[in-house]
Amino acid sequence: MGRRIVAIIGSYRKGGAIDSAVEAVLEGARQKGAETETIHLIDRQIEFCTNCRQCTQAPGEERVKCVQKDDLEAILAEVEAADGVVLGSPVNYWNTTAVFRRFLERLIGYIYWPWGQPGPKQRTRRMPRKAVLVASSAMPGFLIPLATGAPRALRIAAQSMGAKTVGKLWIGLVGQQPKPQLSAGVLKRARKMGKRLA
Repeated sequence: MGRRIVAIIGSYRKGGAIDSAVEAVLEGARQKGAETETIHLIDRQIEFCTNCRQCTQAPGEERVKCVQKDDLEAILAEVEAADGVVLGSPVNYWNTTAVFRRFLERLIGYIYWPWGQPGPKQRTRRMPRKAVLVASSAMPGFLIPLATGAPRALRIAAQSMGAKTVGKLWIGLVGQQPKPQLSAGVLKRARKMGKRLA
C-alpha cells in the first residue's frame, strides 16, 4: 500500500494560487504512488477554541480530544492516519487566514499544560510524518518569511501534528490579477516537493 498524504487548505476561495500549488504538490506525491486527500477548512465546521484547556490536562503522549463537537476530530484522525501533510494558506494581513488560525488554535490538544505548570510542552517529540508548507502573497515570495507570520503558523501546525517540514513553497506576486496563474517553474518545484513526501 502506498503512502497517504493529506492536504489542509486555509484559503477562502477555491481554484486560486494556493489550491493550484497544493494540487501540484499532491500530483508529485501521486506520481510516486501516494494516495492523496484534500481538506478545505471552509467546507468544515471548526469552532473557535474557548481556551478551557481541558484537553491540556491529562498526561501522556497522545493528543487529547476536544470537548467541542465539530469536524476537528475527523480532520485530525485523517492526518494521524497519514504519512505526510501539505498545509497551505494565503497571507491575509501579514499572517495565515483566520480560518487557518482557528484550526491552528484547536491543535492545543497536542500540548500538555496542567494547571500550575508555568508553560506548555509538546506531548511528544516524535515526528512520524513529513510536511510541505505553502503560502502565497501579493508581495514578492522571498518576503513571506521575512515580513509575515504565515511560515511560523504553518510550521507550528505541522509540528503539533507530528510532521517534520521537508519543503517550503512561498509564492509571491499573486495579487496582480483576480485569478493568478502559477508559473511552470513554481508548479515544477511543487511537484518535486510532493515527491519528497511520498
